[in-house]
Amino acid sequence: MEGILPLIWKTLLLYIVIIVSMRLMGKRQIGQLQPFEFAVAVMISELAALPLTEDDRKLHHALIPIAVLVTCQLLISYISIKGVRIRGYICGKPTVVIRNGRMLEKTMRKEMCTINELLEQLRFHSVQNVSDVEYAILETNGQLSVILKSQKRPVTPEDLKIETKYEGCTIDLIIDGILMEETMKKMNIDKNWLDQQLKERGISDYRMVFYAAVDTSGNLYVQKKGEYLE
Repeated sequence: MEGILPLIWKTLLLYIVIIVSMRLMGKRQIGQLQPFEFAVAVMISELAALPLTEDDRKLHHALIPIAVLVTCQLLISYISIKGVRIRGYICGKPTVVIRNGRMLEKTMRKEMCTINELLEQLRFHSVQNVSDVEYAILETNGQLSVILKSQKRPVTPEDLKIETKYEGCTIDLIIDGILMEETMKKMNIDKNWLDQQLKERGISDYRMVFYAAVDTSGNLYVQKKGEYLE
């Protein structure tokens, strides 16, 4: 029992340190990380495991290197924001791998991108034929951006000269029985109006609501808890 409590304390502390470190690095998904950011994330996770797996390692053996890595990452991010040329050296540059429906063999070899990998990425974008692509660009984070030829793009209301109404974001009002009071204040949504709308639907308590939201037209969407379980 004596050895378990310090281990739990170390684990919780390192968990908090990692969460804070990741938050400082910015809101990025794994697939959106630049190479140097991914390297920092992997090193932080490895360093955090040392005091937990090796008895001779003290807590500061992980905390100090993690602090140094986060500082370096923030410094590099700051420098890359300030200078376009420096950003190119640190993050690299986007590379065109398909132009006018033709795969660029030399560029693909340079980027070590195989035909199978490229076709797989195209399928993720619902593209079946390489000939339909005007440009495919391999971004610095490894993601593929696809620009279809104008004849192959989906038709938009603008193409048909159809006027459309403005559509803003749907505003979350209740999530899993919890009222989003701060959101309602920011968006100037009257709580009494919401209560009346819920009352008309036979709902007397926010805890009965699984999800509720309102769109820019004032239409309220409500789903009760237990209404759809499958």
